[in-house]
Amino acid sequence: MKIKQVEELVGITKKNIRFYEEQGLLKVERAENGYREYHQEDVARLQKIKLFRKMDISIEEMRALFENRKSLQICLDQHLRELEHRKEGITKMQDICERLILEHRSLETLNAEECLEEMEQMEKEGAKFMNVNKTDVRRKKRTGAIVGAIVMVALMVFTIVLMLWGNSQDPIPLGLLLLLIAIPVVIIIGTLAALAGRMKEIEGGEEDEASKY
Repeated sequence: MKIKQVEELVGITKKNIRFYEEQGLLKVERAENGYREYHQEDVARLQKIKLFRKMDISIEEMRALFENRKSLQICLDQHLRELEHRKEGITKMQDICERLILEHRSLETLNAEECLEEMEQMEKEGAKFMNVNKTDVRRKKRTGAIVGAIVMVALMVFTIVLMLWGNSQDPIPLGLLLLLIAIPVVIIIGTLAALAGRMKEIEGGEEDEASKY
């Protein structure tokens, strides 16, 4: 069956199906014409993936499951413990919020240092709060894409300048010069178009999109 049928059967977008393939969670056969050919086994695998994502099981954990590096029982047991830690952290955050409300704290009277010390002590006892040091993955991806594009554009501009300088030293036919210059210009345009597409993809976020399932 084609991806459109799989999309309708499972309720997962094409983008996410492709993402799961890229992550190694799904291996799809290709027909003689080169197109992907999905089978019932692939539908069953995607349904499991959808279930696990709804349970907030990570891509890494699913990969370990499907590669038989970890059993479902072990995975679920570890995930359950992780959820218990999260629940404990949420309960404690609720307690802090309720206490601050009862104390009628305002922004001016809020003692952030005291609250942070209290939360740090809770973390030492096993509670989990939001990790403020967590890296912004999308920002890193955006930076990498922009830097790569800048390097390529700079290289092509340097190539054009080098061509013009060489032509000033030893002129060649104008038509040939324009043809040679057109090559790096096309590469620059292609690089900028690819950058725009990549930025849009990062903002949409395959990971963010897939986390909904």
